[in-house]
Amino acid sequence: MDKKKVYRILDANLNRSREGIRVAEDVARLYLNNESLSKKLKSLRHRITKIAQESFEADKLLFFRDSKKDVGAKGMGKMEGKRKGLAGVVQANLRRAQEALRVLEEMGKLIKKDSAEKFKRVRFRIYSLENEMGQKIKI
Repeated sequence: MDKKKVYRILDANLNRSREGIRVAEDVARLYLNNESLSKKLKSLRHRITKIAQESFEADKLLFFRDSKKDVGAKGMGKMEGKRKGLAGVVQANLRRAQEALRVLEEMGKLIKKDSAEKFKRVRFRIYSLENEMGQKIKI
């Protein structure tokens, strides 16, 4: 197993999960003016960072990042350029975060097994928040 490549996958998905949550958090905070929902999302974003700090060597996450050689960095997927309004933006970003957390669960097991259960709990919280937020903006 090439730990360098595993750390690269972890780094990409840590960023992806937090970025997706951040979009939803800003919608909750600045569009919906919903302090409670905004705080819940912010808390989960910070929780992901804390799990990563406890589970992985932070310097390796950054050191093994190789954005210039990322074959997926160029271009947009077919659905990336299409959103059905604000609800579509939020849903796409929360689903992105959920998918990234699933990758973190699986790949995290290769570095520190107990990280998987922690990431899983965050993922399931996001499922609930997706529902809660969806009721506010009609997802």
